[in-house]
Amino acid sequence: MNTAIIKPQWSPLTIALMVLGFILFWPIGLAILGYILWGEKFGGSAEKAQAYWNKGCGFMRNNTGHRGFGGQNFASTGNAAFDDYRADQLKRLEEERARLDAEIDAFQEYMANLRKAKDREEFDRFMSERRGNRQGYGDTNQDNGNHNG
Repeated sequence: MNTAIIKPQWSPLTIALMVLGFILFWPIGLAILGYILWGEKFGGSAEKAQAYWNKGCGFMRNNTGHRGFGGQNFASTGNAAFDDYRADQLKRLEEERARLDAEIDAFQEYMANLRKAKDREEFDRFMSERRGNRQGYGDTNQDNGNHNG
């Protein structure tokens, strides 16, 4: 159930908010436009939004080498020592990013395992309580049968 007051769809309200946003401060209008266009991809769930964000970041990480802003390659400065230093620093940063990404993945896997373990524990507790109720019910019937006989 989506409880959002303003749904991410083209409606008179969202269009009016978008136009008003562009009039007041253009990034607000742009944000509302983005919400209208891509809001349904997130489905109103923080987990879905995080997964979508991670998927996009992974795509960007895999498809960029040592590139500057806007996806442009860094041009040589003409100083070989500085270019080597910059290349080394970028390589170090990329290795650090890869290490952090691996830690993020490991932590997300750990949290998923914790959730599974908690779910399993809750399910096992439910089943044991249910079995206990069934056995108690069965015992009550047997007692009733013995008293009538």
